[in-house]
Amino acid sequence: MSVVTRFAPSPTGALHIGSARTALFNWLYARGRGGQFLLRIEDTDKARSTAENTQVILDGMNWLGLDWDGDPISQSGNAERHVEVANALLANGQAYKCFSTPEEIEAFREKARAEKTSTLFRSPWRDTQDGDHPDAPHVIRIKAPRDGQTTLHDEVQGDVTWQNDQLDDMILLRSDGTPVYMLAVVVDDHDMGVTHVIRGDDHLANAFRQNLIYEGMGWDKPTLAHIPLIFGPDGKKLSKRHGATGASEYQTMGYPAAGMRNYLARLGWSHGDDEFFSDAQAKEWFDLDGIGKSPARFDFKKLENICGQHIAASDDAALLHELRNFLTATGSDELTKAQFDGMARGMYCLKERAKTFPELLEKAHFILTNRPITPDEKSSKNLDDVSRGILSELTPHLQNASWTRDALEGVVASVAETHDMKLGKLAGPLRAALAGRAVTPSVFDMMLVLGQDETIARLQDASA
Repeated sequence: MSVVTRFAPSPTGALHIGSARTALFNWLYARGRGGQFLLRIEDTDKARSTAENTQVILDGMNWLGLDWDGDPISQSGNAERHVEVANALLANGQAYKCFSTPEEIEAFREKARAEKTSTLFRSPWRDTQDGDHPDAPHVIRIKAPRDGQTTLHDEVQGDVTWQNDQLDDMILLRSDGTPVYMLAVVVDDHDMGVTHVIRGDDHLANAFRQNLIYEGMGWDKPTLAHIPLIFGPDGKKLSKRHGATGASEYQTMGYPAAGMRNYLARLGWSHGDDEFFSDAQAKEWFDLDGIGKSPARFDFKKLENICGQHIAASDDAALLHELRNFLTATGSDELTKAQFDGMARGMYCLKERAKTFPELLEKAHFILTNRPITPDEKSSKNLDDVSRGILSELTPHLQNASWTRDALEGVVASVAETHDMKLGKLAGPLRAALAGRAVTPSVFDMMLVLGQDETIARLQDASA
C-alpha cells in the first residue's frame, strides 16, 4: 500500500511551531516511504479563515522546505461532497433528522445539570419515522451507539478505549444545510486516499466521533498516530509567554531551516541517541514507533546548538542563498555584489560557531563594512599610540609579502618579535583596524578574505 499523509491546518492565524512539527512528521513519514504528502487548507470557518493567513501557512511550509504533492486542497471547496455523504448516512439509517430547537436542547441540559446527570444531549427524534417529521428546520445527526465500548489502535498511544455512552449523536449538517468540520475531515481524508493520520493528541477524542462516519459509510480506516503536544520549559503548553510560537518568527530570528527541521524532528521522536542528522537520515530513520507519549519540551539552547551544527555543515552556496532569503524576510538591505563575493570567499571562516544568521552577519562585519572603519568602544581601546606605530611598521612588510596564511603569520610574528611581543598581543590592534570589533574571525583569515590591497588600506587608515 502506498503511503499517503496529509497536513491540514486552519488558516485562522500564523503557522504554529507545533503545527509545523506535525507537518514535518507527516512529510518525513511519506517521503521516507516514497509516498505522497498532501496539503489541505481547512477553511470552513469563513469568519476567521483569510487568504492572508493561508499565504502565511504556505510561506512557513516553503521556508521549512516541506514540499507537498499537487495543489493545496481547499476544504470549503468540497462542501457539496460533504453534504452528499451526510445524506448517504441518512439514507442508510446511520443518521437521522433532528428537529429539536436550540432552546429545547438548552432546557434539556439545564435539567440534567440540576439532576446531576449527563448533559450529553439525547434527541427525541432519533427513531422517529419520516412520516412523523414536521415541516420545520432541522439538523442531521449521526446515530452513535448507546452502549458498549469502542477501542481504536493508535501507533503512538496504543489501544485506546472509549465508552460509547460518552459519545453524542454528533451533528453532520447544520440547519442551514452546511457541513460541520468533523464530517468534512473524514470525507476529505477518505477521498484524498489518506492512509495515515498523524496529528496532535488533542485530536484523540475526535477520532472516536470520526470513527462513526467511517463505520457508517463502510470505508477503510486510516492508521492513526496521535503525537504529544509541545510544552514550554515550564512544562505548560507552548504559548506566547514562552517566546516565539509562529514558524515565521523563527525565520526572522535567523534560524536555518535545516536546523529547525532537525530540532523539531527530535521534539517527541528519537532515533537512539542521535541528535544531529541530515534530511536524508531523518527520512530513512523516521518511524511512528520512535514517537514517545509524553509531551516534548522546547529548549532554545538545544535549538541553537543544532542550528549551529547545521550552519557549519552547510554547503556555502546554499547557506548564502538562505542568508539572502533571511535578509528579505526581515526587510534588511540586500547584499551588494562586493559583499556577496566577500561572503562567498569568507564563508569557510564565518560559519564555524555561528548559531543564527544574525551571528553569521556579525562575524562577517569586516566584509560588510566600508572604509574608513570606525572601531567600537571595546576594540578602540586596542588602538593606542604604541599599537598604531606597530601597525604602521607592519604595513610595508605586508606590501612585499606573499599573500598566503603561512607568509602572513611569519610577517606578523617577525614584527611582534622585534617589539618583544607575543603574536597574540598584535591581534587586538589588528582586529580593531580590520573590523572595528574586538571579536572577529582570525586576523589572518580576515586578511586573506579582504585581500592585500584592502588589508593594507585599512591598516594605513588605522595608523594614520
